[in-house]
Amino acid sequence: MSQIEILVVDDESRMRKLVRDFLSRKDYVVLEAANGEEAVDIFFEHRDIALIILDVMMPKMDGWQTCKEIRALSDVPIIMLTAKADERDELLGFELGVDEYISKPFSPKILVARVEAILRRTSGNAQEEILNAGDIELDISAHTVKVKNRGVELSYKEFELLNYFVVNQGVALSREKILNNVWNYDYFGDARTIDTHVKKLRNKLGECGNYIKTIWGMGYKFSVEEE
Repeated sequence: MSQIEILVVDDESRMRKLVRDFLSRKDYVVLEAANGEEAVDIFFEHRDIALIILDVMMPKMDGWQTCKEIRALSDVPIIMLTAKADERDELLGFELGVDEYISKPFSPKILVARVEAILRRTSGNAQEEILNAGDIELDISAHTVKVKNRGVELSYKEFELLNYFVVNQGVALSREKILNNVWNYDYFGDARTIDTHVKKLRNKLGECGNYIKTIWGMGYKFSVEEE
């Protein structure tokens, strides 16, 4: 199977490298453009590009105009990046046919998760990925959770934390390891943020919150077995 090509468009080389590094780890082929004009040229040279990650503020041709140029002839999925957390900008992006809208600064892992979700949705052969642990059911593609067949509302980070616990059932996980895998390596916060999220997650899971065991002085372990 040929590798999936993704076009990353940003005038900051550092940002392009950051996104490229994370996407490359998932075996995507990453093409780069430093401005809108270059992006349009590359896109029409490489008609197999599966998705575009597009910055708004760029020289020569900004992200809005670039999106218009590409949308005139293609429905390729587009994720728009912007430093502005403005609802009007977000609405404009969706009006132009943007599939996802992410404000800077962002977690590269979240960006990769959005990329994978869009590609699953648009590939035409998306498969549901369901994880079960005791009375908990996680639908990875839909990003939903059921506890004893009832839907539970979790924040994005709570879902990622629960997902990580379920995938690593029975494994003792240090706070540092959880930070590195759920919050990613460039998180500069206090490890106590994990305790806060675990407390909220336990409350939302009700009786199933007992699946998350505390390992004093180390971290946590997820287990559906009584200990």
